[in-house]
Amino acid sequence: MRFGLLGTGPWAESTHAPGLSEHPDAEFTGVWGRRPEAAAALAKRFGTRAYDDVDALLADTDAIAIALPPAVQAPLAARAAAAGCHLLLDKPLATTGEDARRVVEAADRAGVASVVFFTSRFDAETAAWIDAQASVDGWFTARADWLGSVFSSGDSPYAASPWRREKGALWDVGPHALSVLLPVLGDVDRVTAARGPGDTVHLVLRHVSGASSSLALSLTAPPPAAGVAVELRGAAGTVTFPPRGGGSLAAFARAIDALVTAAGTGRPHPCDARFGLAVTELLETAELSLPD
Repeated sequence: MRFGLLGTGPWAESTHAPGLSEHPDAEFTGVWGRRPEAAAALAKRFGTRAYDDVDALLADTDAIAIALPPAVQAPLAARAAAAGCHLLLDKPLATTGEDARRVVEAADRAGVASVVFFTSRFDAETAAWIDAQASVDGWFTARADWLGSVFSSGDSPYAASPWRREKGALWDVGPHALSVLLPVLGDVDRVTAARGPGDTVHLVLRHVSGASSSLALSLTAPPPAAGVAVELRGAAGTVTFPPRGGGSLAAFARAIDALVTAAGTGRPHPCDARFGLAVTELLETAELSLPD
């Protein structure tokens, strides 16, 4: 499958571009970016072509991988779908439910497949854990701590990201936590939110299944406090989230596999744009419930 890449930032450089260039079922046809000089440099590094015109790249590809801020990603994803391109998207899908819905509608109209790259859903170890817990009945409650030090440690390549500084942990690591909890505990019918120190946000969710969950999300945690922990408690006892078994490149390769399979079979992937819409709507509801 011919893949184009939209985006030239650290995530595109470290994961998307090498993942596309190395995958046996992907032909990396070209890259487009908002900074032409960065697109040219990335294309040269990975032996592909830089495009000045995004529509020309869409016309030359079967699928588009997007590594751009969510507010930029959503309209370009809808545009790519309208051009007949399958969609390998980043999280969050968008920063408003309206924009995310437009992507879903565009993909549905065009009949193209979509996959949103929630890394924990494509890492072999954590994906297997999520699938195993989703098959267990009787979960009572869960907690998820997703605490980063992106803005505290001073050495993160994402510290200069304008959209992360504007939207904070809720929108950056919130999708990761939700992508783990929702397949296990089910849909949410009520969410409340409270602010903590820095950009920290606490969420409490009531699930349609009757279970409840709480999330602590931050990009400004002190480095010694940073880390990820998920715990489920229920009739089966207590289980905890395993560490990721591989790096982002291995997970991205599995996401490419998933998109190729969805495109070939016509069967939606569990992490498609519709799931991305559900996550976006939850985050939007949480954001609106935060006190000023």
